[in-house]
Amino acid sequence: MTPTVTVSLEHRIDQLWEAVSLGDEQAATRAVFGALKDGTPAESVLQDVIAPVQRKVGEEWAANRLTVAREHAATAISDRAVAALSHHHAAHAAVGRGTVIVACVDGEWHGLPARLLAEVLKLRGWTVDYLGAQVPTDHLITHIHQTGPEMVALSGSIATRLPTAHATITAVQATGTPVLVGGAAFGRHGQYARLLGADAWAPDARTAADRLDQGPLPRPAPAHQPIDDLPHLADQEYTMVARTHTRLVRTVMGALEERFPAMRDYTTRQRQHTAEDIAHIVDFLAAALYTGDPQLFTDFLTWTAKILNARSVPARSLTPALDILSEQLKDFPRAALMLTQATDCLTGTRSVIASDSRNTA
Repeated sequence: MTPTVTVSLEHRIDQLWEAVSLGDEQAATRAVFGALKDGTPAESVLQDVIAPVQRKVGEEWAANRLTVAREHAATAISDRAVAALSHHHAAHAAVGRGTVIVACVDGEWHGLPARLLAEVLKLRGWTVDYLGAQVPTDHLITHIHQTGPEMVALSGSIATRLPTAHATITAVQATGTPVLVGGAAFGRHGQYARLLGADAWAPDARTAADRLDQGPLPRPAPAHQPIDDLPHLADQEYTMVARTHTRLVRTVMGALEERFPAMRDYTTRQRQHTAEDIAHIVDFLAAALYTGDPQLFTDFLTWTAKILNARSVPARSLTPALDILSEQLKDFPRAALMLTQATDCLTGTRSVIASDSRNTA
């Protein structure tokens, strides 16, 4: 890339960020096509302009500088900018490298990373069958039998969907089709991709395309069950926590008011969001039990603390909430240890409350 294009690329990134943050779809499209006019290849526009701007959207939301509504609007505009670029280059893409199905794990609503992968693979000459967000596993398997792709690429952003992702990976492999996975759900270094038996992992669309340029993925091993990958699931702790999710949330909410008297003055909206946040805590505990990785749970709580601190939320109820969960799960050794480790990690730092600034009336 020449210095001229590099400078122009930075300028286009700034233009696109301003456009999506203001909700200006036309300006966003001008920034994308302006980058193409500058001489930036379409793949680089996707990976080096749109992708970093979308990461900034998430960062700005986390820092409480974008509302949820504005974050959703910005993402929608980014998606439409990708569509505009795709239509522009549809007639120029090479063909003949085979078919790849690109889909999000069932329950995964963040479709833009998968869309970026689909467009990069198209530019590299693949025929892409893009199925979008939240694809039920049984529908995906039926589609594989109908179309016979060379590979399935699965995207996941939220670690709570890892159990579903594992079931999907296993089911796809049972058809004899290899699976490449990507997205934040699979870990910063792809550790959960390896744990769940995926045939390949990539941190971004360009790396995924580069891997496929090296040759086809190996055919998966004979069909097996998820527990074959994760023998610790035999203790049933994950299953029991997942099955009693609603009861656990209700119990924590009922006991938390006594231990955190400020809750008595909460509005209905505050209570609703507090319950949602506790539900997320239980979800991530279940995911940590599934993977057998306590760090997954601790990292989620640490991230939550940063989110709440950015919103200047009083930070006094997470520890009692964890204590209540510990009491309810005292007969589950792995869960109890994870809760203790997470509490210890937060002790001595600014504690956090299971509610965010959205809770204010």
